[in-house]
Amino acid sequence: MEARLDASSRFNANEKGMSVCFIVDPLVTTAGAVRPALLLAREFRRLGYEVTIVTLHFNEEICKKMQEDGVHFIAVGSKKFFIQSFPTFDAWLKCLIKNNIMFDLNRNYTNVINTSSTIIAPANVYYAQGLMVEALDAISRFTPLHYRCTYHMVRKMLKILERKMVKRMQDLSELFIANSVFCASMYKKWGFKVDGIINPPLDCSFFRPSTSKPTADYVLTHFGIYGKEGEFQVIKAIADAGVTVKAFGDYSSLPKFLVNHANIEFLGRVSDKELVDLYSNALYTLFAFNHEPFGYVPVESMACGTPVLTYNRQGPSETVINYETGWLVNNNYEMVNLAVNLWREGYDSTIRRKCRKRAENFDVKKIFVQWLKILEIENLCEQK
Repeated sequence: MEARLDASSRFNANEKGMSVCFIVDPLVTTAGAVRPALLLAREFRRLGYEVTIVTLHFNEEICKKMQEDGVHFIAVGSKKFFIQSFPTFDAWLKCLIKNNIMFDLNRNYTNVINTSSTIIAPANVYYAQGLMVEALDAISRFTPLHYRCTYHMVRKMLKILERKMVKRMQDLSELFIANSVFCASMYKKWGFKVDGIINPPLDCSFFRPSTSKPTADYVLTHFGIYGKEGEFQVIKAIADAGVTVKAFGDYSSLPKFLVNHANIEFLGRVSDKELVDLYSNALYTLFAFNHEPFGYVPVESMACGTPVLTYNRQGPSETVINYETGWLVNNNYEMVNLAVNLWREGYDSTIRRKCRKRAENFDVKKIFVQWLKILEIENLCEQK
């Protein structure tokens, strides 16, 4: 079935040769899978491109801020989500079932980059950022029994439908690019050919050390999606050993053993400016996760000069350099032991400079050049 844009809301660039369209997941945050498109959109605008972002739904404040930079928005979906707390998951389920293709986009824009797992459309590039079923596999192990049982009953069907959907996205795209080596390996395991890898960008002019004299009197961690980001038992064990932990995130139903812990301060959702200060003053950032195709937290932390303690697997193992910009451990036992030792003994302060240097490899201006090259915009590459 074919889905089309409403002609009344379609944006036509003044010059098609200088236009680019990004397709993104529901734009209810500037973090995670939507961030690459938002940052790259600004870079294209800086070079004079007409830029449009197509999404199922967008947050008015985010939209207003991007429009100040000259970015256009088109919403093609309903504002209502049945699963309010997980709009991307809600939209993904609907896309699996409806399987609509949005054909009009490639007729109006020279360059179309689809970064979404919720919209199927022809594109120059499909930017693969992870498989939902793989994430659900990791999350389901930590959910209540009735959720876990329900998921395992429908898992096989969901995997079949997701494979079919990704296959359509690949067939409709000239290039299939993954956001990390680990992410590429997931798609290859599912039988998809990956044409290349481009890491997600970070604005290192914003994420930078906010102080030259960090207080270093706490460890920072992130409470994300239940079971995906935040090994709660590991964090508890570290806090039990006397480590002062500050945690940020938008998780509404934390276990009581964390909420009431004397050594854990839960900050909830924080602004980006507050987050920069939190990273900059932390002794180190603890990133305990179960599933992470790339992982922005380690890169953000390093950009602010703070090393990262995380696992030697998946996306974070590609960004953190062991004993140079942080520490990579193989299991929970090693993580707890090293977390406590670092708290008690500290580390060489020169690691902070190495962290900043490492993070600059992911700066949006460097990543943008990679996108220009794969889109074969050679004249703009020369300008860079």
